[in-house]
Amino acid sequence: MSASAATGMKMVSARPCISASQGMLALRVAVSRIETTARFASCPKICCSRPLSSKRAGFVVRAMSGESGPQGLPIDLRGKRAFIAGVADDNGYGWAIAKALAAAGAEILVGTWVPALNIFETSLRRGKFDESRKLPDGSLMDIVKVYPLDAVYDSPEDVPEDVKSNKRYAGSSNWTVKEVAETVKNDFGSIDILVHSLANGPEVTKPLLETSRRGYLAAISASSYSYVSLLQHFLPIMNPGGASISLTYIASERAIPGYGGGMSSAKAALESDTRVLAFEAGRKGKIRVNTISAGPLGSRAAKAIGFIEKMIEYSYVNAPLQKELLADEVGNTAAFLVSPLASAITGSTVYVDNGLNTMGLAVDSPTITS
Repeated sequence: MSASAATGMKMVSARPCISASQGMLALRVAVSRIETTARFASCPKICCSRPLSSKRAGFVVRAMSGESGPQGLPIDLRGKRAFIAGVADDNGYGWAIAKALAAAGAEILVGTWVPALNIFETSLRRGKFDESRKLPDGSLMDIVKVYPLDAVYDSPEDVPEDVKSNKRYAGSSNWTVKEVAETVKNDFGSIDILVHSLANGPEVTKPLLETSRRGYLAAISASSYSYVSLLQHFLPIMNPGGASISLTYIASERAIPGYGGGMSSAKAALESDTRVLAFEAGRKGKIRVNTISAGPLGSRAAKAIGFIEKMIEYSYVNAPLQKELLADEVGNTAAFLVSPLASAITGSTVYVDNGLNTMGLAVDSPTITS
């Protein structure tokens, strides 16, 4: 609005021969037009997404069906289909991204880790997630289909016998990356958006110097190569002009004591792979590839680190924006990055952390405070 007002004032000052009374009249007309535009912009056809946490308010504008589109620049993903790998509950970034894409009109498919599949589907059926499924128009986010997925394994031949016979995998089939991509193709033909929200480091609580080779390679496999595998198998069924995103963390480029087990290495690999995949997927399938470096969130998965609450508090105290980081803010950024509004953005690491990545000094350091 301030920009529009300034434009109106420049129109007045551009005519020095206009009398003072005429200038004031012109300014009133400009302001009136601004107010009218503001009223149209608050039309019911523009909705604001409801944040997963009620403590803060976060918004995203989206297009709704109707005879005429809304004023402004909406994120419109109607007619797009998204596959989000790594959704197993309603309090992580994967869920927030799914919700933001759904609010923008996308059709949602999710891939859930096989051992967590039964609990997740049961919770959905029983309405446990209904409150957090609410979209701006009051409806519930519709997850069209949930696929069992273990992205550590590319094909059935890669699955060891002890995993095949594990009771946690009993009753599920076609859950390797290759099989899931084939099943999605058989079910829907194609997708437009691929989201990687997967990470696991079995030795994450160990310092890197104490991490075993097995633990290190497991972190790389589950947290970074899984993205290469997903894009490798889903790219053939992605429509040209589509987009893919993953989630990374500042430990890829800064030392975060306590974030061990090779997870920092996995995130660094993920960011490097993002740049290479952006080139290869862009040339091969006209697909954009980006990653979001998100700040700490107290999700169930993050609690495995052991001190996530302290990381959140550190971020709150030291980031340029001293506020709580909402999962919805990451979801909204993801919706933008996969939308036509970001059609020239690829190979980028986009920070959504209240600006913590820009800081070179902790303002709460005892050295500074003393």
